Amino acid sequence: MTEQLEQLEEMPDDWQRALAVVAHPDDLEYGCAAAIAGWTDAGREVTYLLASRGEAGIDGIEPAKCGPLREQEQRASAAVVGVSAVEFLDHRDGVIEYGTGLRRDIAAAIRRHRPELVITLNHRDTWGGVVWNTPDHRAVGRATLDAAGDAGNRWIFPELVEQGLEPWNGVRWVAVAGSDSPTHAVDASAGLERSVDSLMEHRSYIEGLTDEEPELYCRTFLTANAERAAARFGGRPAVPFELFPR
Repeated sequence: MTEQLEQLEEMPDDWQRALAVVAHPDDLEYGCAAAIAGWTDAGREVTYLLASRGEAGIDGIEPAKCGPLREQEQRASAAVVGVSAVEFLDHRDGVIEYGTGLRRDIAAAIRRHRPELVITLNHRDTWGGVVWNTPDHRAVGRATLDAAGDAGNRWIFPELVEQGLEPWNGVRWVAVAGSDSPTHAVDASAGLERSVDSLMEHRSYIEGLTDEEPELYCRTFLTANAERAAARFGGRPAVPFELFPR
């Protein structure tokens, strides 16, 4: 008898603004661009906030040249899925530290953009087993989960109020992409093709990562992930998230 897999719930859709907070250019494209494409198609606003410019991400390109290149690729990648607002915090790629400084920067962005949904990437030690997660991902993911609360408390980081950033306690959920414990999912059917195109915009990074033809690499990776999630989402290709209500 075949074991019935626990099904993922539909992500909430009664929201208008989202802020996606990750460590590097390409993190969202590997994680959830297909979902973002569907959201922007439906008229929702999504802003990207990146802690670094990914300047340490390509072995063959020195950071001073790599950072601007990866920023340019990220902006082009975001545009493919309907995102025009892309911001960078300029923390150093590879050595992003969890702490009050990072929490404050993310809380400030939450107060500026006033999202109902905040999105981030896997904050846990591993990718569900023995594949170790990077320090940057862990730091930014954890800081984002914490900053969603910091943003609503005027007595945490009072200097933000002095800068004109009033508390925002309107974050209703934080959705973690790449989690090994997903609870919800978004149908990726409509956005999957654009998610492939979006990841392909990171051509410099991909060419430094693999010898495989870029389109084949992107399509194979993203399609496999979406189809893997389909088994827990009624057979539909999906982007899974672990949803933390607030």
